[in-house]
Amino acid sequence: MEQTAKKQKQEVHDPKTNNRHEADRLLITYYTDPLCCWSWAFDKHLMQLQHEFGNRFTVRYVMAGMIRNWDSYSDPYNIINRPMQMGPLWMQAAQVTHTSINFDIWHRDPPDSSYPACLAVKTASLQSPEAEAFYLYKVREAVMTRQLNIAKYTVLFQIAEELETSCNNFSAEQFKTDWQEGKARTLFRKDLELAAFHKIGRYPTLTCTGTNGEGIIMVGYRPYEVLLSSLQRMGL
Repeated sequence: MEQTAKKQKQEVHDPKTNNRHEADRLLITYYTDPLCCWSWAFDKHLMQLQHEFGNRFTVRYVMAGMIRNWDSYSDPYNIINRPMQMGPLWMQAAQVTHTSINFDIWHRDPPDSSYPACLAVKTASLQSPEAEAFYLYKVREAVMTRQLNIAKYTVLFQIAEELETSCNNFSAEQFKTDWQEGKARTLFRKDLELAAFHKIGRYPTLTCTGTNGEGIIMVGYRPYEVLLSSLQRMGL
């Protein structure tokens, strides 16, 4: 293990080539939801990890569908079963993680479901993995800091139009067409089935199988140092 770690430290990342064959990369499965405040806080750690070690792992995003609707939603861990109760949780997440989160939307215009935003992320994924990651970030930013109701398709289309200027080869018009034709429904359904199969009920949740065959599961928000240490034990 020590020799492996030393060898990895000698690797130099060249953005034009991968230092590791795709099959040798770690696969991180990231179970999340656009309305998860803890995931929004966690995203900055994942972005830092990608900046420093992006050539050593691949992220698979799984949209877990946290809130189908408020009639069926219940979070016994945080004692939340209606929109007004979500605001205090977002306030807590902002304070604990030192992340910018505006919780006023839960008083002004609360989203009635996270399913539309989840479906929008998978719709963006039809164009590229890069588009999926960028769209997830932008849709979270829209609700967490701009107080935009991401349960509305007009907001989701607006985000696609904004993304077109910052994500290479992303087409807002193609996004709208794919959305209207429901082309990503199967992808979203598979994400829901995967999360249910593995009984994922809290977000963010990360799973990873290392190069040594060992696996880890991280449930809930974690500081960057904890994330990095855990993945290094997997062979990062």
